[in-house]
Amino acid sequence: MAHTLVGTVTSDKRDKTITVSTLYRETHPLYRKQYTKTRKYTAHDAKNEAKVGDLVEIAEVAPISKTKAYTLVKIIEKAHGRIELKEDVNEVELPEKVGADEKAREEKAKAAEKVEKAEKADSSKKEEA
Repeated sequence: MAHTLVGTVTSDKRDKTITVSTLYRETHPLYRKQYTKTRKYTAHDAKNEAKVGDLVEIAEVAPISKTKAYTLVKIIEKAHGRIELKEDVNEVELPEKVGADEKAREEKAKAAEKVEKAEKADSSKKEEA
């Protein structure tokens, strides 16, 4: 039986190739503190079916290319989606420095007005619905 590993797909950008990260815990021999180590493997995915975040099982095979010596056996669990941050995230208000230039304050005030207008528009749309 071939050596099998279970890991998470961290990249699927290449054609028919996925990068799988495996985690394992070790204990330091002297300090007895546990720590996590990560190892990356490139695996052959003939059907391009695995996506980033999927939990997969890969098995060792004869070398397919310079870096690929594993192939995808099965997808154990599909990823549940990813969260992406918005472009216009409200920044945390920091206390202004003494002697800060007026232009920076004006830009901050304009940005705050835009946010307020957007919030008012959203609230008025909700009231109409």
